[in-house]
Amino acid sequence: MTATNPRVIVIPANPELAKARAVRRQLRVAAYCRVSTDSEEQLTSYEAQKKYYTDKIMTNPAWTMAGIFADEGISGTQAARRPQFLRMIRQCRQKKIDMVLVKSISRFARNTVDCLHYVRALRELGIAILFEEQNINTLESDGELLITLLGAVAQGESEAISENVKWGKRQAMREGKAAIQYKRLYAFEKGPDGKPRIIPEQAEVVRQIYDSFLGGHSLRMIKDTLERKAVPTVSGGSDWSIAVIRGILQNEKYCGDVLQQKSFVADCISHKHVRNVGQLPMYLTQDHHQGIVSRDTFHAAKAEFARRNAGHAPSQKQAPTGRSCYSAKYALTGRLVCGECGTLYRRCVWSKRGQKKAVWRCASRIDYGSTYCHDSPTLHEGPLQTAVLAAINSVMSRRDVLVGQIEDAMRTELAPIPGETMSLSDIDRKLASLDREFKELFQASKDDGGYLGHADAFKRITEEMGALKDKKAFLLAQMENGSAANRRIRDAAAILNVGDPRITEWDESIIRQLVDTVEVLSADRLRVCLRGGMEIEQTIQGGQET
Repeated sequence: MTATNPRVIVIPANPELAKARAVRRQLRVAAYCRVSTDSEEQLTSYEAQKKYYTDKIMTNPAWTMAGIFADEGISGTQAARRPQFLRMIRQCRQKKIDMVLVKSISRFARNTVDCLHYVRALRELGIAILFEEQNINTLESDGELLITLLGAVAQGESEAISENVKWGKRQAMREGKAAIQYKRLYAFEKGPDGKPRIIPEQAEVVRQIYDSFLGGHSLRMIKDTLERKAVPTVSGGSDWSIAVIRGILQNEKYCGDVLQQKSFVADCISHKHVRNVGQLPMYLTQDHHQGIVSRDTFHAAKAEFARRNAGHAPSQKQAPTGRSCYSAKYALTGRLVCGECGTLYRRCVWSKRGQKKAVWRCASRIDYGSTYCHDSPTLHEGPLQTAVLAAINSVMSRRDVLVGQIEDAMRTELAPIPGETMSLSDIDRKLASLDREFKELFQASKDDGGYLGHADAFKRITEEMGALKDKKAFLLAQMENGSAANRRIRDAAAILNVGDPRITEWDESIIRQLVDTVEVLSADRLRVCLRGGMEIEQTIQGGQET
């Protein structure tokens, strides 16, 4: 191979070609505008923005229209909730847009993270964003620093507005003003005075739901009953959900009260709703409107939920009480207790020689054999029920004595809480006085040098208000528990007063109202504990499985 000099070819200049390349194509320019409310004034601004950008783009010979993207009545704190904004970003990524015009950074995004994310994404694609009010071009070197600062200011404005709105709403709550959503509220409609007005035919359904639940029926049984009777839902449909029935039983509006701030928005950026379990105060307005059920009935339903949930566990073997969830089908479920190990009995159906028979067995024996419970008997359902009825009938002839015991229990429940001298109204008045003192002190601290000069006074007021709120919560809980217990005791007394001298047939509803627990002492002995405290030992005839 011979060495040769490299061959160089010179390509001559072509001024005409350079001139042609200098003639650039028109920039495809889009505009983004947004208004945050649906008010008439802002919608006028929205239309004015669209017209302004259309004229601006179409009258510039170097630009061509790539679209006007506009979101109306939408907050700028989250890009995910602005469909037109996201459509514009998609078209940018598809190389259909060269430049975006925006009035200001706050119109583009009120979230610093979102703002920087999309600015950087478009800059990587070579797409400029022109913020007219701040005169910033994102492709320039100092653009991102300015956007970071101004974006943080825009986010701060949103947070300040959000806090002002929250303060206003909470102030209204303190004054007893309630904002009620009627669209999904069964049995109520908005009355001429702005408060809930009862819908009579639906109110009767609500009362039936409460009576059935307190009578021992499960939510599933109540749902099936409503659907079987073709009772229309709040939307006019025929399919009831267990969640709706539970909501009716747990909604304080049905007893005439309104509890506000059950949940709150964590921050104005994520707009995430968080259940209030003590992070913020709640505001209970009693007797806000006419209720459908009494307050005692409502509290009794709450207590019944608590009683049913007390034995809940993921599975029967993990349930310390011997059952995994509440069962409303049989009155003895949750009431029949093993005298040896304290575990609840469970109903079983046995098949023998082609015949089925119901028996009751200790749940510990079912799940673990004789490891923990050695001698608990298996009882036939028929003789067991007969024995329980016999125990109840043995005291029906002494109903006056039993009713007297029940009334004594009621008086005990109604006795004042020892050591408490302040009523709820006293606490509310004192809290209002401390709130006024706090506001006056706060105003004074702004006028004469700041917070530090009054730190001790602020601390005293805050601690005193905290103690009073704790005391109020305790009193409310005691009253609630007491009224629920009184309701159950009154129901039992009412059945005894109006019932027949003897109960001849097994009725699940009556047994639930009268019997508290039934303890299995042996194969042929029971101890039946009635509501009100009376205990009767009863013999079982032929009750044990042989």
